[in-house]
Amino acid sequence: MAVLEKIRVKLGAFITLIIGVALLSFIVDADTLQSAISMFSSKYDVGEMNGKSIKYQEFQKKIDYFTQIQQILSGSATMDEQTQEMVNQGAWQDYLNEEVIIPQIENSGISVGDDEMVDLTQGKYISPVLQRERSFAGSDGQFDRETFLQFIKAIPQDETGNLNTYWRYLENNMKFEQLLTKYISLLAKSTIQNPVELRRSILDNNVTSDVSFIIQPYGLSPDTTVTVSKQEIRDYYNKNKGNFEQKAGRDIEYVVFEVVPSEKDIEQARTDIEKVYEEFTTAANLRTFLGKNSDKALDTRYYKEGELSVISPVLDSFAFKATPASVLPVFRDNYTFRSARINSVKMLPDSVYVQHILIQGNDRAISSKLVDSLMLELKKGADFSALAAAYSADRNPNVAPGDIGWMTQTMMVPGFDTCFVISPGTIVPIETNYGQHIVRVKEITKPLKKVQLAVLEKEAVASKETYQTYYSRANELSSKAAGNIDKFNEAVKEMNLSVIPAYGIEAGAKTVATYKNAREISRWAYDAKKGEVSPLISVDNKYFFVVGLTAVRVEGIPELAALEPQIEALLKMEKSNAKLVENVKEKVAGMTSLEQMAAALNSTVSKQSGISFGSLGSQAFDLKFVGAVAGAKENTITGPVGGNVGVYIFNVDARQTGGFFTEDDAKAKSMQLFNYQMQMLLPTMEKLASVKDTRARYF
Repeated sequence: MAVLEKIRVKLGAFITLIIGVALLSFIVDADTLQSAISMFSSKYDVGEMNGKSIKYQEFQKKIDYFTQIQQILSGSATMDEQTQEMVNQGAWQDYLNEEVIIPQIENSGISVGDDEMVDLTQGKYISPVLQRERSFAGSDGQFDRETFLQFIKAIPQDETGNLNTYWRYLENNMKFEQLLTKYISLLAKSTIQNPVELRRSILDNNVTSDVSFIIQPYGLSPDTTVTVSKQEIRDYYNKNKGNFEQKAGRDIEYVVFEVVPSEKDIEQARTDIEKVYEEFTTAANLRTFLGKNSDKALDTRYYKEGELSVISPVLDSFAFKATPASVLPVFRDNYTFRSARINSVKMLPDSVYVQHILIQGNDRAISSKLVDSLMLELKKGADFSALAAAYSADRNPNVAPGDIGWMTQTMMVPGFDTCFVISPGTIVPIETNYGQHIVRVKEITKPLKKVQLAVLEKEAVASKETYQTYYSRANELSSKAAGNIDKFNEAVKEMNLSVIPAYGIEAGAKTVATYKNAREISRWAYDAKKGEVSPLISVDNKYFFVVGLTAVRVEGIPELAALEPQIEALLKMEKSNAKLVENVKEKVAGMTSLEQMAAALNSTVSKQSGISFGSLGSQAFDLKFVGAVAGAKENTITGPVGGNVGVYIFNVDARQTGGFFTEDDAKAKSMQLFNYQMQMLLPTMEKLASVKDTRARYF
C-alpha cells in the first residue's frame, strides 16, 4: 500500500495531464486538439526549416559542438560575447547547410563522392579549405603535404580526441565547399547570353544621345482636388501584394535618460586628484602609488609614438616630448581628470614570434625537474619543435608543434611580457596560470623607442544623489504614461522631453538604435501590444528608457486595412502627377520650339550629353527620362513624358555611335549581374524552405 501511494504521488501530475487530454478530446475537435499539442511542443523550438522544427536541445548540441571547435582553434576554454555570438551563428549556418542548401544542391544532381574527397586531400587539386589552414603551411606559407600527413598520423595517438573532431570538421567544410562550387559553376554555365542579347548590350552602351530638355517637377504633396476610391485602393492592393511583403518587426518611440555626472560630481573628481597630485610628482614606486590613489592601475604596456592618441592626444604628446623628470599638470578630458609621468623608456619590437613547451602537472617539483631537463637538452642543441611535440601540453592543431606565433603587447599570452625584452634565440623558463613554460623567441621586428607612462586618473562618476535624480525623472515619465501611448505623448510634452523613433526592431535584437545590450527593450516590444508603454527599463545601469510601441509588423503581407493609408497616398500622388502631365500638355499645345514651351511653363531649357540606355542604372538621371530618350527620334520634340521626378519635354539634338563598349565589356557586365544574383541565392533558398528563426527566445 505504501509503495502504491509513492507511485501515485510521483505519477500524480502525469496522470492528471493524461486525464485532462482525454477529457479535452471529448469536447474539442481533433484538429484543434492537434494544433494545441503542436503549440505546446513547439514552445522550445528555436526555428523551422522545410517544415522541420529545430528543438532547443538539438540546437544546444550544435552550439556545444561549435564551442568545442572554437576552443580547439583558439586553445582557450573561455569565450567573450562576440565569440559566443559567432558560435551561435556558426551553429545556425550549419543547420541551414544541412537542411536547406545541401538538399537543394543535391536535388540538382550534384554530389561529392568518396574518391573525390580523397583527391581533395591527396590529389593534384587540394581543397581550398586545407590550403587556407595555417597549420598545414610550410615555410613558404603554402600548403605542405608532409605537414598535413603528420597531422593525419597524429590523430590516432591523440587521447583527447580533439584532432579527430577537428578533422571531421574540416572534412565537412571541404565537402560543403565542393558542393557549393559545383552548384555555382552549374548556374554560371546555365546563364547564357545569346548573340542577339550580346549585340543589343553593345549597341545600348555605344549609342549616346545629346539632349535639350525642360522639366516640370512634381509637387511634394498630392493635388487636394484628387480623390481615390476604396475600390481603386483594393484593386491596387490585390495587384501589388507581393511588393508589400515584410519581415517581422516592431516600431517604437522612446525617451532615454543618460546618467551623467553632475557639476558637483565633476568638482569632486577634481578635488580628489588635486589632493594626491603633489605626492604623485615625487612618488618613487609608481605602481604602488597608482594602485592606492588612481582609478586605474599602472599600464605596463610600452607605447610607440602615436599609439597613446587613442586614449588622449595630450598624453601622447607629453610622452614623446617631455623629459623623464617632467610631470604633466592635471587636465580634464570630458568627465576624467588626468596627470602623467614617464615611468620607463625602452627600445622594443612591435611583434615577437614565440615558441613554447607547456609543462603541466599536479606535482610542481616533478614539473620543474622536467623543465630543467628539457632546458639542458635545448642548450645542447636539441630540436625545439621535436621536444614540443613530445612533451608540450599545448596540442593546438593549427600550428606547428611548439609554435604560438606572432605576439604583440595587446595580443599575447598573459605573463609573456619577458618575450619583448630578450634577444632572438634566447630560451627562458616562464610560469603562468597555465603551467610552466619553456619559451623561445624565434624572431622579432625592428626595435623602436617606446614609453611606459604612469597616468594618475580620477573619473567623475554619478553620485547616488545624481543617479536618483535621473531615476526619478524617468520614473515620473513612466508613471504619467501609465502604460498608454497617448498619455506618454502628453507627458513628454508636459516634461519638455525629446522622443526618438526606432523602426523595424527585430526579435531578440541586442542593439536598439545606437544602444548596445538593449535586448530587454526588444523583448518587451515583442511581448507588448501596439499603443502600450513600457515600465522603466535600465540598460547598463547607465541609461533609463521609457518605450512606446507604435507599430507591430507581422511577417508576410499585411492586411489591406494596415496598408490603406499608404496606398491611398501613393495613388493620389500618381493621379496628381498624371494631372500635371495633362496640364503641361495643354499649356504647350501648338508650340513648335523648346524655348516657347519653357517660357509658357516658366522654366528653362537644359542640356545634357552622353545619355546612354545601357548605363541606365549608373546615371544620375530619372530612369523613365533615360528610357524615353533612348526610344525617341532624333531632332523631334518629344513629350510631355511623365518621369519619376517630373514631366519632361525634350529634343534629341544628336546621336553618336561609338565603339568603346566591347564584347568583353558586355560579358563582364553579364557576369556582374550573375554575381548579384548569387548574392540573392541564400535568401531565395531560405524563402523557399520557409525558414523561421526564433533563436531570440533563448540565445
